[in-house]
Amino acid sequence: MALSSRSVGRGHRPALLVVDASLGFTDPASPLGAEFGPEIGRIADLMAEAHRRGWPVFLSTVVYRAPDQARVFRDKLPDLNLLEGGSRWVEIDPRLPVGIADRVFEKTHASTFHGTELDRWLREADVDTMIVTGFTTSGCVRASAVDALQHDYRTLVVSDAVGDRDGPAHAASLRDLGLKYADVVDADSLLAPA
Repeated sequence: MALSSRSVGRGHRPALLVVDASLGFTDPASPLGAEFGPEIGRIADLMAEAHRRGWPVFLSTVVYRAPDQARVFRDKLPDLNLLEGGSRWVEIDPRLPVGIADRVFEKTHASTFHGTELDRWLREADVDTMIVTGFTTSGCVRASAVDALQHDYRTLVVSDAVGDRDGPAHAASLRDLGLKYADVVDADSLLAPA
């Protein structure tokens, strides 16, 4: 028997979340990365529109500054150890138009909410809707979208502004997110005139 699911739509005060669009994930030379040129282009479009509309923009990057941070996660995925503070791999992809008011913040686990001040910043900005983009769909994007819902935000995942090294995992994650946790939309629908 199929679950009954419906759209929750966008609220009155959205924020754009760009999950881990750092070189460690967007440069194919990194073992964590892949070629995400089209997705970066769509994220850049959404960031420009967010700036135009006055939506807050938040960008996360995974950074490890001590050996005991996310110890088990790093044991499970040793390639995460590349993401050390000061390395080029933790820098936000330069193709993105990061504005002076955008908040770039560090995280150590999959969700952008875990161990960060993201929820507090969103509440201070009176945000009611999270527009989620970034990398990777089956990992940090999914964890962040689920946590956004669990923090009671309307959650939209932008299907052509998220990416994954694993195509089937990308598709399955979008399907599951759309059924249970978020509205899955494309960038054109968000870029349409308000």
